[in-house]
Amino acid sequence: MDWAPLASVLSEIHGSRRGEASYPPLMMFKVLLLQRWYGLSDPAMEEALYDRLSFRRFVGLALEDDTPDHSTIFRFREQVARRGLMEPLLAELMRQLDGRGLIVKQGTLIDATIVRSAARRPRMDEGRTSAADPDARFGTNNERRRYEFGYKLHVGVDAGSGLVRALATTPANVQEVTLADTLVQGDETAVYADRAYDAAWFHRHFGERGIANGVMRRARSGHRLSAADVARNHALSLRRRTVEKLFGTLKRSCGLGRVPYFTLARNATALALACFAFNLRRWHAIQAP
Repeated sequence: MDWAPLASVLSEIHGSRRGEASYPPLMMFKVLLLQRWYGLSDPAMEEALYDRLSFRRFVGLALEDDTPDHSTIFRFREQVARRGLMEPLLAELMRQLDGRGLIVKQGTLIDATIVRSAARRPRMDEGRTSAADPDARFGTNNERRRYEFGYKLHVGVDAGSGLVRALATTPANVQEVTLADTLVQGDETAVYADRAYDAAWFHRHFGERGIANGVMRRARSGHRLSAADVARNHALSLRRRTVEKLFGTLKRSCGLGRVPYFTLARNATALALACFAFNLRRWHAIQAP
């Protein structure tokens, strides 16, 4: 990883209040990556930096150096979110991955998953919103039809490498297909998606772009799927397993069964950091002997 371009993107940020000695922004960004890899809160991250030599080595802290406290970590992450820096940081990561030939581009898997809110789920008599987390909404998984309260992570994943190429975070009530076009990169040979993306306008885009259509079909009201469509859906569901592995890793290994914060902006930053961290770990796995 060439960290210098990331340091350039982060160069205007300081991790502490005016007048205090600030930590290097790149070092603080590495702290955020560790936080997402291990699913740590800000206080837990502060304690881990003080205690773990491997963490200090990764971020560039010597044994005698002071470590950033939890409020410094919080303020730095807020600056990343406020300045909208995750987009250029992810773009730089993708540039480096592409430059090393790690993005196969034989297909893009698009999908979305609901991540529950950190706030208590509102009761029916309280309405459909939460005073603690005003941006969270109720949404449903199209397969199980279970309603969850929180946010929805939309991703476009390279089918060959499993790397995340595009992502977006919305309230959970936003339909998957509304963001479908933003997840298609345009340089892939095919796009694979589940039944939630079976929309006429989306199908038309494939012919216009010369991309193979791997969207599963859904039965319409009063019309059952043909045997050929059922068989096609089964084959495509096997092709799409890679994206489910991503969601499983984020929720089980990175502690994102729930979003860690309140408000859409903070959680969008957290999920973008998680995908950035996932890509770095995936990069390491691909190149490991």
